[in-house]
Amino acid sequence: MAVTLKINDIECSYGAVKVLNGLAFSISSGSFNGIIGPNGSGKSTLLKSLSRVLKPVKGTVLLNEKDLYKMSPQEVAKKMAVVPQETAVNFSFTVKDIVIMGRSPHLGRFENEGEKDFAAARQAMALTGTLHLADRLITAVSGGERQRVIIARALTQEPEIILLDEPTSHLDINHQVEILSLLQRLNRENNLTIISVFHDLNLAAQYCDSLILMKKGAVFTVGEPASVLTSGNIKEVYGASVLVRKHPVTGRPSIILLGRDTQINSKGGRIHVVCGGGAGASILGLLAGQGYELTAGVLNAGDVDWETARFLDIRMAEEIPFLPVSEQSHRENIKLLTEADVCILANIPFGRGNLKNLEAVSLALEQSKPVLIIEGRDIKERDFTGGEAELLYNGLKENGALVLRDEAAVLNKLRDYF
Repeated sequence: MAVTLKINDIECSYGAVKVLNGLAFSISSGSFNGIIGPNGSGKSTLLKSLSRVLKPVKGTVLLNEKDLYKMSPQEVAKKMAVVPQETAVNFSFTVKDIVIMGRSPHLGRFENEGEKDFAAARQAMALTGTLHLADRLITAVSGGERQRVIIARALTQEPEIILLDEPTSHLDINHQVEILSLLQRLNRENNLTIISVFHDLNLAAQYCDSLILMKKGAVFTVGEPASVLTSGNIKEVYGASVLVRKHPVTGRPSIILLGRDTQINSKGGRIHVVCGGGAGASILGLLAGQGYELTAGVLNAGDVDWETARFLDIRMAEEIPFLPVSEQSHRENIKLLTEADVCILANIPFGRGNLKNLEAVSLALEQSKPVLIIEGRDIKERDFTGGEAELLYNGLKENGALVLRDEAAVLNKLRDYF
């Protein structure tokens, strides 16, 4: 593959604070690349350097053998598009107005858009599933819809390279897969080079050809997912103990968090975790590492939480893939919950198919069981039922469920019960 981007020993600073130090690697044309690493490792700063936002104080970034910072902004924009992490738009533009802005690099001064430009915008909206939103105000769409609109704008530029900073961070599980599958298809069919920051290691493992693992502003290692995502590398960079196994369908690495070695011990008590779609994998691993007896449900067979529960030999209520929670699996979930001492509700999105999981948690409160809710994202961003899930969810809080910010707070709270 021809090299598209070449990073030659770059250093970047914010004032006197050095953030990136001595980075050197190449990005091949037509590759799908993920930038991973813990918070503060320099992932977003690296993306800013590649997108001409933060000029290196040392070293060079070459785009097709040209110094990126000696090219005109318009010349770069014809080759490279950027999808930032924050996509708030405070002006009342329509969605189609936002998307057509991606044609700016292709227009001369004072030149208006033509049919070719509008066709490119329509195609980008169709690809990202936003065409039906074309006439809606950008201020009136959800966070996930807005993210897809911004990606559509980037695709309208018709770039060779697209840079994305955690593109799925505000999307529900279905749209995470939808957007990443779209990017993967564009990568394979249109030879679009993709460079994306990932927070979720499992998503990075499933979609990327190459991973750049960063630690403290430097590149720790670069390579294929299987060579980068080893338990040793993750322990060294993240300080976390994990299990790494092959995904049963894709054969790519699948990471299950077990917690830090210093935390692993034996506890008493039975805990039922209501989760699904990957939202519960972390807490299941942490609790298993603590020695708690666990159950889980309702999990669709084949999803990340189901795989995690099966690997950790956790008893669970399960459902056929992609089907809504049935009465039978709902009853099994209630049975497991009734046998537990504490119920934990993971930070999952809700659709019509899994509303019964909220009903099951309500029964736990009726049985005077402690209910702990992990609330990483506001329920409004995770409710795809037209408000029905939000009503049930808020009812849990009103009836005594305890809201906690993350898994660490859950572990700390459990000490009050066991």
